[in-house]
Amino acid sequence: MNPAAPLASQPASAPSLKGTLEVPFFLREAPPLLRLEGFWRQARASGARVLLRIEHHQGERFGWSSGMADPLELWQDAGAMVTVFVPGGQGYAACAGVHEPVLLEALALALSRARCCADSGLFADLSWPLPKALPTDPGAPFASLSAGALPPRAELLERLRLESERAHAQAGVVGSEFKFSVQDSCQDLWLDGQSLGRQAQRFIEPHAQVTVAFDGQAQTRSLAGRYNGFCQQGGAEVLEQAGLSGCGFRLADEARQLAMAPNCPEGRLDLLLMPDQMMLQIHESIGHPLELDRILGDERNFAGTSFVSLDMFGQYQYGSPLLNVSFDPAGHPGELASYARDDEGHAAQACLLIEKGRLIRPLGSAVSAARAGLAGHPVSGLANARAVGWRRPSIDRMANLNIEPGEHSLAQMIAGTEHGIMMRTNVSWSIDDSRNKFQFGCEWGQMIRNGKLAEVVRNPGYRGISAQFWRSLKAVGKADDMAVMGTPFCGKGEPGQVIRVGHASPPCLFDQVEVFGARA
Repeated sequence: MNPAAPLASQPASAPSLKGTLEVPFFLREAPPLLRLEGFWRQARASGARVLLRIEHHQGERFGWSSGMADPLELWQDAGAMVTVFVPGGQGYAACAGVHEPVLLEALALALSRARCCADSGLFADLSWPLPKALPTDPGAPFASLSAGALPPRAELLERLRLESERAHAQAGVVGSEFKFSVQDSCQDLWLDGQSLGRQAQRFIEPHAQVTVAFDGQAQTRSLAGRYNGFCQQGGAEVLEQAGLSGCGFRLADEARQLAMAPNCPEGRLDLLLMPDQMMLQIHESIGHPLELDRILGDERNFAGTSFVSLDMFGQYQYGSPLLNVSFDPAGHPGELASYARDDEGHAAQACLLIEKGRLIRPLGSAVSAARAGLAGHPVSGLANARAVGWRRPSIDRMANLNIEPGEHSLAQMIAGTEHGIMMRTNVSWSIDDSRNKFQFGCEWGQMIRNGKLAEVVRNPGYRGISAQFWRSLKAVGKADDMAVMGTPFCGKGEPGQVIRVGHASPPCLFDQVEVFGARA
């Protein structure tokens, strides 16, 4: 197809697409007055502290799979979580409604669970760290920043169809996905009847991938990973930043290059990781090991433990002096896990977790930090108690976890590498139960020879041990080369919670890493 040709009319196979992706009713209206006098009267009479979290969600998903329109998916969801704090005990109860009768039932259930918890003696000496209103602007709302409204749904679907058509016009294409998802979420938090604010977020998740078969070899190239590596909060600007326009031809061409390329060599090479692979490296070998509830043993039965122990904070050399890792829920506008307060109402602030390679503090909520203090290890808490929705209590989670920029340009890192390989875009991962030994596979590999990018190689992978790997970091890219990535698929907890996280990073160069080529 001629890329300059005008858009064709909407094909008959497309779903009905009347209407636009307008802002939902619960975000257009002013924050509601909470007329729940009976609920708060009962809460005060109990003598307990009560946190109420009410959430509304609305979203849709549509797109094309191998040239065929997908069914249009629409969803709405609303409910509340009541959390009760009594001396030595904490209890939860959720309800699929926000009317006073069901909230009163949830309050009674959460109260009974908190008292049972107190009777167990598990938290007998724990003083619950409860949130406070921001001193400058109590109850202030938070909203996703956006440079523009999304186009009408029909226009977006037509853009996806056009990219699909351009991809399938290339030789050897055997499959493709071009999809778009948007979700609007609104959260209102109250503690003992006092508003802690409203948070309104719009999550944009574009996705594209193309598979090519050539001479018995099949390869897939995606927009930013096959598990939605480019996701942000915002509006129309996210689509442009993701590179959705023109991606059909590019992905098909790159997949064909991979199918025709030799397999990745094996051995020790300098490894240049681009931001869309650094995202997973940060996530798996920094984010999960630093979760404080995991270090305290909460995740042992489900998602494993951590090689990090409480006595490492403040002294352990996690990586080279070039490694600086920040927890920053609001530092990069549009990053996927941006917010003003966590789901327990604590105000979010940026801080360093790793400074000049030294481990400073864990990813621990206020409650987990208090528990660590009782165990004789005082650490500072963060506003990272997060839940996937109103049905779940909050647990320690990553939010925006970023590598701070360094002093090397991408061109300088390539020019300074005599014999190495550049890898980008995650396709597979494996890491042990303590989040220490890992093995990752990437979509795209390209050799670096005598300071220049050379031939493309397929099935590139690398392996290592977390601390040794991060200590081999020898160059960190400048801010100009940073990319703000994100994924909606971080899983953890019992019962399970799959949540959104963000990771911003520049390219990073590592010294003499074990690389290999996966065999099909």
